[in-house]
Amino acid sequence: MKNIYQKIRDLSIKYESDTAGFLAEMIQTPSFSGKEKNIIKIIHKQMKKVGFDNIRVDELGSIIGTIGNGPRMIAFDAHIDTVYPGNLDNWDFPPHEGRIENGKVWGRGASDQLGGMASMIYAGKIIKELGLNDQFTILFTGTVMEEDCDGIAWEHLIQEDGIKPELVVSTEPTSLNIYRGHRGRMEITIEVKGISCHGSAPERGVNAIYKMAKIVNEVEKLNDRLKDDDFLGKGSVTISIFQSGSPSQCAVADYAKIQLDRRLTWGETKDSAILELKDCCSRAGIDDAIIKVLKYEEPAYTGKVYPVEKYFPTWKLDEGSHWLKSASASYTKTLGREAKIDKWTFSTNCVFIMGKYPEIKCFGLGPGDEDQAHAPNEMTRVSDLSAAAAFYAGIIAQLNNK
Repeated sequence: MKNIYQKIRDLSIKYESDTAGFLAEMIQTPSFSGKEKNIIKIIHKQMKKVGFDNIRVDELGSIIGTIGNGPRMIAFDAHIDTVYPGNLDNWDFPPHEGRIENGKVWGRGASDQLGGMASMIYAGKIIKELGLNDQFTILFTGTVMEEDCDGIAWEHLIQEDGIKPELVVSTEPTSLNIYRGHRGRMEITIEVKGISCHGSAPERGVNAIYKMAKIVNEVEKLNDRLKDDDFLGKGSVTISIFQSGSPSQCAVADYAKIQLDRRLTWGETKDSAILELKDCCSRAGIDDAIIKVLKYEEPAYTGKVYPVEKYFPTWKLDEGSHWLKSASASYTKTLGREAKIDKWTFSTNCVFIMGKYPEIKCFGLGPGDEDQAHAPNEMTRVSDLSAAAAFYAGIIAQLNNK
């Protein structure tokens, strides 16, 4: 007689082609950040089709499907916005064709991260069909605007809707491994002013570019001094944008600004990162530099503007966590092999979940590969979709002691 985990896996395989077809349908509906309205309609229709108990869309535009009404709450999360295709010459097929071929689903968002959305909805179908849940209210969130501002949708869910699950399972791509953390990040600018004069007599002015060049040199050196962590790796900083201005092509620059991508390892914070940049300016001999953490203030497709600071805290789930032990156990029972525990290189919504609210625990498993994110000819394996769906349903069975 088959045990519950074998039944889960059998159903995930039974629904594999439906899961792949749903993913292809989502790929065929472009859903760039702030433009997710049409894909939300498709997801709503699919949630209703597979039998979710409740479906709603919040003011920022994220969709929240619910199964069960238990006293405890957990959530599965997928962001449903994607980046643009980029240079179409790098693609071997139309990016939004949603092709299913050679055991793979191809197209923009296949791995990052509409595949996770497809798998978790069909996990919901399996949970309902097998009656796996009696303890939890389970949320399945299709969140918006992550590519532009990771975590903003969850900051809204937590602060405006009062949603605070015990656990959030991210379905970002992990090659079917279990990930328990990643570095945080910040977006920062440094500005300096100069004094313009005619370019024929530069000694009469103060060149802002030369001032900034000294800071740039110190920022490059800073990268070598940043903290390291045995699990998450080293912090990093790089300059992504350099801008300057002057009254004319024949004038000394009176303005310069750089934008920094700062990746934060364990023990690094917003305050420590700002202090390090102030030290860089001091070492450069520049005492009037202005350092700012950027804000995200773009409107959602609903029209709502929800400003957040672009500081995304570092997080990691303790390797002895009972949540991680449950995840590993259900992985083995459902997929028949031991899970590899690792971390993401990129950032996810977990920065504004466990990163900012450490009482809400996170880990992740998703179909597809991290190196497919933002790449041309993006794809995910059909077999990953059913395996991920089985894992999500298996976690619910494990936590409900089935």
